[in-house]
Amino acid sequence: MVGTDAVLVGGAHSDTQTANDVIKKRRWAYGVMAFFALVSIGTYAYNEYYIYLSVYLWFGLIYGMCLQYGRFCFSSAFRDLFAVGVPRMVVGIMIATVLFAFVGAIVTATGLSTFHSAPVSFHAVVAGFIFGIGMVFAGGCASGSLYKTGEGNGNALLVVLSISVTQALFVDVGGWTNKLVPASWRESALAKGLPESINVGDGWVDQYLAGYVWDQPVTTFAQMSGSSNETFAGAFLGNLLLGVVLPAAVLLIVVYIFWARRSHMRRREKEGLPAPTFLDELGGYWAMITANKRTAIAGLVLGIACGLHMFVIQGLRVKFGVRNAGTLLERMGFDFGISVNGTVFDPGYWYVTTQEAQWVGWTFQKLGTENMDNIFFGFVNGIPNPAINPADWMSLALIGGAAVMALLNNEFRFKKPTLELATWALIGGALMGIGSRLGLGCNVGAFFVRVSQGDPSGWLFGLGMIGGAYIGVRFFNWWTERKMAKQFAASDF
Repeated sequence: MVGTDAVLVGGAHSDTQTANDVIKKRRWAYGVMAFFALVSIGTYAYNEYYIYLSVYLWFGLIYGMCLQYGRFCFSSAFRDLFAVGVPRMVVGIMIATVLFAFVGAIVTATGLSTFHSAPVSFHAVVAGFIFGIGMVFAGGCASGSLYKTGEGNGNALLVVLSISVTQALFVDVGGWTNKLVPASWRESALAKGLPESINVGDGWVDQYLAGYVWDQPVTTFAQMSGSSNETFAGAFLGNLLLGVVLPAAVLLIVVYIFWARRSHMRRREKEGLPAPTFLDELGGYWAMITANKRTAIAGLVLGIACGLHMFVIQGLRVKFGVRNAGTLLERMGFDFGISVNGTVFDPGYWYVTTQEAQWVGWTFQKLGTENMDNIFFGFVNGIPNPAINPADWMSLALIGGAAVMALLNNEFRFKKPTLELATWALIGGALMGIGSRLGLGCNVGAFFVRVSQGDPSGWLFGLGMIGGAYIGVRFFNWWTERKMAKQFAASDF
């Protein structure tokens, strides 16, 4: 009886401790929300222009909560699909993309879209390929690494730092790399007549951008079909239907045929059902789409929030009479780090990687390294203080939103990376940083947002990203088998 009582007492103590941990985590979650609320209220009381930054903050919070709740990660999507044949995340990403496209079409048709299409050429495929390999190596894409950082994952934090530092270094690379620049790129870049403060002749990435990428066509599916983006036909038939819904449906059909259908057929065989009819196949297709309600719900909220984000930001631009947040920062007396065009990175919608590079660029500049003489920082995005950088507020809030959701679901854990995982995180992050800058965006900015807004370059980046992810998974399978073989050999010895 004494032993039994001891077990009961020990069990009760454990349950009490667990309950206390849950309560403590919830308090932390409420504390994070209260902190963001105080930041918004306090800064708005100081100057109404801060509401512009607060919009980025609260949408970033929503993005972080959705990503964590639905476990949204492009790396996981392709890794799960290619490695173990699980299509759940790919389906969730497509759901979010279509819903974002629908809301985006409404915003575009009203003339309040903040989206700008990217140049279309093979460079997007190459950039996506490099990025795809990197995200598999790192164990998380750019957005996935941010939300996992909010869960307390130290490995994800290393990925974010690696992406950030690599971008800041890569956009300013020069020296011997200029010998790799085709003469046509250099001539075209110099002919652009960029300001003297931008040393375009001594930067590989600058000459790649100004001498090659900027010379590529910029279009949308609406324009390709002969309509304007702002018309109903252009926004809904061109960009939404032709550019998103139909390609997404075809992609999901391919996923169903080659991956999801197997499990559907096995279930039918166990139940002794006859050969499937067309309606049965449609039922299997629908079952694949609705297989994980948590991912579907996250995709629903994420897609709607992304569209509303554009609408609200454009509304504020009209209200304050500005086209870019750089003007607002100048009005508030913050002129350090603003580009030669008077701009800072202000996409007007969900975006990651560029603002993380700005953190590092700002730090390097403060340490005495010149970072404003290249196109990325000096001509387009600037390097404003992170404390008053709109996109920075979005990324930090994304991490905070993921932390809130993880704390509420008792999924927050500090995880220290092993040496091997840390090494892969740094390598993968570096590849993602390079791919992001070559593709003018990451899995969010170069794929998710562009595809949803009818930009063909988004599908090109996605095609490359899928190919890179496939190679990355195959490499890791080989690496794992090789490692296990060595361990077994040592054990046998």
